Amino acid sequence: MTATVSAGARLHVGFQNLSLARRRLYGGIGVGLEEPRVTVTAEPADGVEGDDPLGREYAARAVDALDVPGVAVTIEERLPRHVGLGSGTQLALSVLAATARAHGLEPRIRDLAPAMGRGGRSGVGVATFEEGGFVVDAGHPTNRFTTEPPAEGDWTVPPVVARHDLPADWRFLVAVPDADPGRSGDDEDASMRAVVERADPAVADEIAGVVTRKLLPAAAEGRLEAFGEAIAEIGRKNGAWYADAQGGVFRPPAGTLVETLEDCPVLSGIGQSSWGPVVYGVTDRSHAAEAESAARDALADNGLEGRVLLAEPATDGARVRAGGKEQ
Repeated sequence: MTATVSAGARLHVGFQNLSLARRRLYGGIGVGLEEPRVTVTAEPADGVEGDDPLGREYAARAVDALDVPGVAVTIEERLPRHVGLGSGTQLALSVLAATARAHGLEPRIRDLAPAMGRGGRSGVGVATFEEGGFVVDAGHPTNRFTTEPPAEGDWTVPPVVARHDLPADWRFLVAVPDADPGRSGDDEDASMRAVVERADPAVADEIAGVVTRKLLPAAAEGRLEAFGEAIAEIGRKNGAWYADAQGGVFRPPAGTLVETLEDCPVLSGIGQSSWGPVVYGVTDRSHAAEAESAARDALADNGLEGRVLLAEPATDGARVRAGGKEQ
């Protein structure tokens, strides 16, 4: 049976805590987007087949995790890699889900994500793949992590402690400058280790106040400006933790874009997703064209090439079609 899975990107606003002095580490905050998307098609095979090397790597993991004979995978659409849109997690989980459905199995995304190498820090990508929305996860017990994460696969994906569908007329501006990709793999692990070793626990306490008193009420009530103010504040506080690792509160060239877009009256919540260079903001449908124009001008004014898009917040998870039927 042929199965196709399509999943939207995600924005990562930041973490609730990076200090070893607090009981739980990480605790991701993020938003699922309708666009851009990754789309994967799979069908049963005797081994692992596919033209894309990363797709084959994830397919091999999926075959082992699901204990099936094999799979042939084709990546129909792909997210730009390592720019802050969750490309690795969304591709890995799409391959897993497509492989499972091709063999008539339930993908058990949350259970098997660690076997795919995902969910080791943030659970935002897994949660938005499952159900979309704005999500906050619980993080991991600090005593299991010290300055090194557990061995690959030796973790469970952190549970979601808050999830809300955001209003349908909200639009997330996403600017993707042509710049060096964000950190990943061993480079990301080393950078995170350095950040965690030095993180000020007082910043985590400040973020906790923003999350509980500002962000969650604004998300629950659909108050755009208050939501934007809260995610911008959380992004800057996270940037204080990362300043030494990335060369500032926002890494170049994201910082110049953030500064420029903060002057746009129809945008709020300007920030950097994950390690960047993606910069995002939030507006509503009636001001979307003005926001998009401002982002294109910001790229040009700072001598940058790149892509600008406006995305609706996702209200559901990945879309699955198997055997000619939506599932």
